[in-house]
Amino acid sequence: MQAKRKTEVIGIASGKGGVGKTTLSANLAVALSMMGKSVMLLDADLGLANAQIALGCQARYNLSHVIAGEKSLQEIIVTSRQGVMLVPGASGVQHMAAISPAITAGIVQAFSELDCEVDYLIVDTAAGIAPSVLGFMEACQRRFVVVRDEPSSIADAYGIIKVMTRDLELDEIYLIPNMVDSQAAGAQLFRRINDVCDRFLGKSLQYLTSIEADELVLAALKKYQSVLEFAPGSSGSRDFRRLADALTNLPSIDHASGGLQFFMERMVQQKTPA
Repeated sequence: MQAKRKTEVIGIASGKGGVGKTTLSANLAVALSMMGKSVMLLDADLGLANAQIALGCQARYNLSHVIAGEKSLQEIIVTSRQGVMLVPGASGVQHMAAISPAITAGIVQAFSELDCEVDYLIVDTAAGIAPSVLGFMEACQRRFVVVRDEPSSIADAYGIIKVMTRDLELDEIYLIPNMVDSQAAGAQLFRRINDVCDRFLGKSLQYLTSIEADELVLAALKKYQSVLEFAPGSSGSRDFRRLADALTNLPSIDHASGGLQFFMERMVQQKTPA
């Protein structure tokens, strides 16, 4: 007998919509898969899910069928052509946008029963600070907050960071500047926001890299492809590969600061012969 592979869980959030969070989630998943990692993407934007568009795959069933008791979590998973296992969220199902904490916890717990081996679970949440978003972020080991260099995006990113650090006492929060003019501009945006968080929240954020603005990312999305497939030599592809590489080089986390965790039993044991 062998213990199941340890799974790292990355929650991806944003204070507001329109900052490229789902595009980043999907392209990061593809970049990790291209590195030979086993990757699962949970589309946890339960009211307006669209990760399957970014991955170019179709799903017959989604999490609404799991919550209704019609399908198991295992039964709704689809594998994209890039090798990413997708857990589809529901799109245009109004009641799914405001599920209860108990249902959120049930979804989290269901992942521990999956048989598949996963190196990384990427959780693409809805924008904002709805209870379901915070519940999913609590259940992750690391949290990525996507931000653009715009006043409303910066203010809302600070808002969700404030809730996660002050109210939920979460750590391992990484700021990911997206659609910036250059790596230098992204690093500067990180420093500005981190200085404010350090001063007023007493918390420092972490930084891996930035994603530069690249029109080919949007062009790829219109073709239902990741930019890594559509334009592998583009700056966008380079940046997503850099982000994936930086993620895989982070030290392993043996504990998390939230409550109920995804893949709980896999967080504390490595895959070793019994």
